[in-house]
Amino acid sequence: MDTRTQMLEAAEKLLNASPDRDIATRAVCEAVGVGAPVLYRLFGDKNGLLSAVVDYGFERYLAAKRAAEGSPDPVADLRNGWNTHTAFALEHPAVYRLMYSPSFKEVPAAAREAMRLLRQVLERCAAAGKLRTTVESAAQAIMSANIGVALNLVSQPGVYTDPGLSTRVRDAVFDSVLVDEERAPAAEPAVATAALQLSALLRDAGSPLGGPETALLRHWLERLAEQG
Repeated sequence: MDTRTQMLEAAEKLLNASPDRDIATRAVCEAVGVGAPVLYRLFGDKNGLLSAVVDYGFERYLAAKRAAEGSPDPVADLRNGWNTHTAFALEHPAVYRLMYSPSFKEVPAAAREAMRLLRQVLERCAAAGKLRTTVESAAQAIMSANIGVALNLVSQPGVYTDPGLSTRVRDAVFDSVLVDEERAPAAEPAVATAALQLSALLRDAGSPLGGPETALLRHWLERLAEQG
């Protein structure tokens, strides 16, 4: 392991152990056995170090997401994605708090990639006729709920003590955006689900129509999904 990675991991351990969620650069250097000039050369200053800790956290988080192989059941993959997100937060609480800090002036590119990977799974759900709202609406609902639960678990563990909280919130959110096959058919928004499915299939399999016609058809399908 190179010196830079050692310092990032040392910073994470110190953050996890810090009661005020802060660290001293001297402590990081001492943990690795290097002098302050090494830290300044690699990261510039303390803010540069913390920014690199965030990047390192996202790298590990996204590596697991990218490596996950899709199963024949996109809903199961969606559920697994929620669970791995929460598990990562619990395993790396200090880094997770930094990754999704509201103090960012702009959303990190890695966070946007995480949302893109979620949309890909939801597109598969739509193609399978499992989605009852638009991909974007479902993605925003799922990601915001998952981040909210994870942040509460790692930021206020003494308050959020229910071990089943993440699962219950997950199931409630999924019930609002996915088709429940156990309900009576009339209870499902059949038009919206069919519109979403056809739109996803046109994207995956291509359309026999021309470009403008396909774009117009997908626009109509999106309107039907929104109204459903």
